[in-house]
Amino acid sequence: MIHFTSEPGTPALSVRDLYKTYDNDVQALKGISLDVVPGDFFALLGPNGAGKSTLIGIVSSLVNLSAGTVRIFGVDLQRNRSDAMRLIGLVPQEINFNLFEKPFDILVNYAGFYGIPRREAIIRAEQELRRAHLSDKAQVMGRTLSGGMKRRLMIARAMMTRPQLLILDEPTAGVDIEIRRGMWRDLREINAAGTTIILTTHYLEEAESLCRNLAIIDHGTIIERGPMRTLLAKLDIEGFLLDVDGALPGQLPRIDGVTLTAVDSGTLDLDIPRSMDLNHIFSALDQAGIRVRSMRTKSNRLEELFVRLTGDAGSTI
Repeated sequence: MIHFTSEPGTPALSVRDLYKTYDNDVQALKGISLDVVPGDFFALLGPNGAGKSTLIGIVSSLVNLSAGTVRIFGVDLQRNRSDAMRLIGLVPQEINFNLFEKPFDILVNYAGFYGIPRREAIIRAEQELRRAHLSDKAQVMGRTLSGGMKRRLMIARAMMTRPQLLILDEPTAGVDIEIRRGMWRDLREINAAGTTIILTTHYLEEAESLCRNLAIIDHGTIIERGPMRTLLAKLDIEGFLLDVDGALPGQLPRIDGVTLTAVDSGTLDLDIPRSMDLNHIFSALDQAGIRVRSMRTKSNRLEELFVRLTGDAGSTI
């Protein structure tokens, strides 16, 4: 396998003036430009139909671009497609391995497609199965694996070529929270070892927990990008749900700068400026005869930012 050493400062992914128009004249991408730095854990988010899947498809060479350039660690995707693709590991959303093959064979055979000698492929397969916590499933049929195991096997397969850029398209879709958090742990380990990761996910708490930088795509353009902390710091409103004792009164108190809405007879929806003291809110509610029993965050911060920017409170798939 060829290993490319790029010049210092060369982005892991560099996209310039990228356009994609499909045969039905639908313009999926409208001049997108984007850089991902080496070693980053990068979130690519967007509502349905935003162009996110098209961008991932172009970068992974599954979709032809209409105009623009894509470079992977400085290698031009259009001019040197084979070399560029050797640098990428892709974990698609769909399970696409042979369900009647054994995990060990799936990994070894995949490595063979990339010219990796069988002896080396066997060593790597054993390593990746251990990392994926699938060593005890190495010789069972793939169809017998649980949904979470199949997802972990997909990541293990992508890592067989030791990619410098790993693209994950909804890697934890459909798995329970315990398995998901275990996969987060594995992905952090892969990233810490030096692999650049680009993640798409509809679990916004996943992106907030894992990623250092992000871009949000909507209607074929990038509407926001930057460090996760910087973007989240722009939020000046916090949202909470308050559970109260007894039934809410028919008339809720008015509190300056506060949006207070009854969700049901025993729950309040509360939006307040970040600078406001919650004790002031509780005091006003207490004076109105409303006793707060518990409080919980209404949504994670990234979800709030996403909804504000896109106006889409639904799925980000």
